Formats: sequence, structure tokens, C-alpha cells
Amino acid sequence: MEEKEIQELKEKSKEYADSAGISLNSNDKIADTIIKGLLRNKETKGEIYCPCRIVTGNREKDKEIACPCVFHRGEIELQGFCHCRLFVKKC
Repeated sequence: MEEKEIQELKEKSKEYADSAGISLNSNDKIADTIIKGLLRNKETKGEIYCPCRIVTGNREKDKEIACPCVFHRGEIELQGFCHCRLFVKKC
């Protein structure tokens, strides 16, 4: 994967976070690691599945874990960050 791909997905993720009233993790090391995992899943599994979730192979069920997954809002509300820590509560 290229640095350009990483930066593009990171920017898209930041735009999503801004529009959703949350923040992208400000720790670049964490954010970049998760972004790389998302891109690796896209290359190997065909979709940007959250790297912290297990892909079942059932496309319908796995839609729930495509980033941003359906669980992220509840997780952020409860603990201040999503499971993979890409998105965090806005300060």
C-alpha cells in the first residue's frame, strides 16, 4: 500500500468524524496503524472492514463491520472511543 492511499483514507476518516461530531484519534501512530489495517482488509477481503473485528465471510453480516462499523457510536458513547480506537469522543 502506498503512503498516498493511507493519507487519502485518513483524510476521508477525518471528514467523516467531523461530520459525525466525533474526532479521529489524534495519536498518529494509532490512527495510521488502524488505517493500514483497513487498507490491508480492502486488499485481502475486498472491503475496509475494521481490523479489530472478525470477518465471517457472510457479506450481509460483514457489512456491519465495514468502517465506520455499526458499533462505533455506542462504543464512543460508553467508553469515549470505538473498539479499534480510530474514532474518539470529541473534546
